[in-house]
Amino acid sequence: MRITAIREHTIPVSRYDDPAIASGGLTTSLVAVTTDVMREGKPVIGYGYASIGRFGQGGLIRERFAPRLLAAGERDLIDDSGITLDPFRAWRVMMTGEKPGGHGERCVAVGALDMAIWDAAAKIADLPLYRFLAGKLGREVDAAPRVAVYAGGGYPYPHDDLTRLSDEIRRFVDLGFTHAKIKIGSDALDQDLRRIDAAAHQLASPGHLAVDAMNRFDFTTGLKAARALAGYGLYWFEDVCDPLDFATQAEIASAYGGAIAAGEALFSQAEAALLARHGGLTPERDVLVFDPVHCYGVPGYLRIIETMTAAGWSRGAFWPHGGHLFALHLCAALGLGGAEVTPFAFAPFAGLADGMRVVDGHTDLPQGPGIGFETVPAVWQVFQALH
Repeated sequence: MRITAIREHTIPVSRYDDPAIASGGLTTSLVAVTTDVMREGKPVIGYGYASIGRFGQGGLIRERFAPRLLAAGERDLIDDSGITLDPFRAWRVMMTGEKPGGHGERCVAVGALDMAIWDAAAKIADLPLYRFLAGKLGREVDAAPRVAVYAGGGYPYPHDDLTRLSDEIRRFVDLGFTHAKIKIGSDALDQDLRRIDAAAHQLASPGHLAVDAMNRFDFTTGLKAARALAGYGLYWFEDVCDPLDFATQAEIASAYGGAIAAGEALFSQAEAALLARHGGLTPERDVLVFDPVHCYGVPGYLRIIETMTAAGWSRGAFWPHGGHLFALHLCAALGLGGAEVTPFAFAPFAGLADGMRVVDGHTDLPQGPGIGFETVPAVWQVFQALH
């Protein structure tokens, strides 16, 4: 069993469903991993992408990690049964010669390829990814699992912000979401509070609304915001300050007293250990939003789960960032708390697959082999363009 071709293409993605609104030139990498396994006269191909928020990784994928996979022998890639691709062995091939530390964004390049390899391996096994992954780890899963989800979005609009934000949250509710997350920290605190009031008005209570400061606050502005937000009883307060400024985060978490979410901009097991040790977070209260793709894919994410659970966290505290089908499969396979979904942002990866519905804040999963990108017409169209 060999990987015979790897294709990568970088595409633009937007924070808004209206592409006319400038969104900072964000991009992501698409990858297609072709194997020599044939099904119905065609090779099995796995698809993945670099999640959102860290830009495309084309150079690293093409020049550094894809060549290692293409040069690997069959024994380096096949599982012990000799039946399917082993993503854990493929991951070790990609990481050959890599030194500890220096995570930069190589972790995202590896994570994008890792997603595609899991997709291919699950297709070869003729299983949905969540069932394939659970089987690899010796875990039992429900035959038709449902995963808790919240709607991510709420980016500041350049015009009519409060009106458009209210409309966006109302559309989330109409789709079946009970909880939502919006962005704060890019404007004055008074405007942030107005955004919170406008969004919470569309939900059952402020306790159904999370806010994401996108790591913008320093000690002074973060402390001021924490004190202003403390009375709302929000779902959580996410990415408060620079992700490696654990001292500031700990001070703000202490002053805030409510649920803090962290981890989106941390990418390794070592960084997770620092967060657990120095971040001032409480396992019984706070939330972990590591992005599995940005954390070197499934093997790296499993190491982070191991580190945080050893420090007292439950798997229910994990709510993966990214808003993609891959994270939903991981939630079902690993027993995590739930996942983000972006109903309108980051097209073509916005929303869910055809036939998936959100009911009372929970959704089901695609039941076909692999991740299920083929069931999302807009996503399938961009992946087909790789060929």
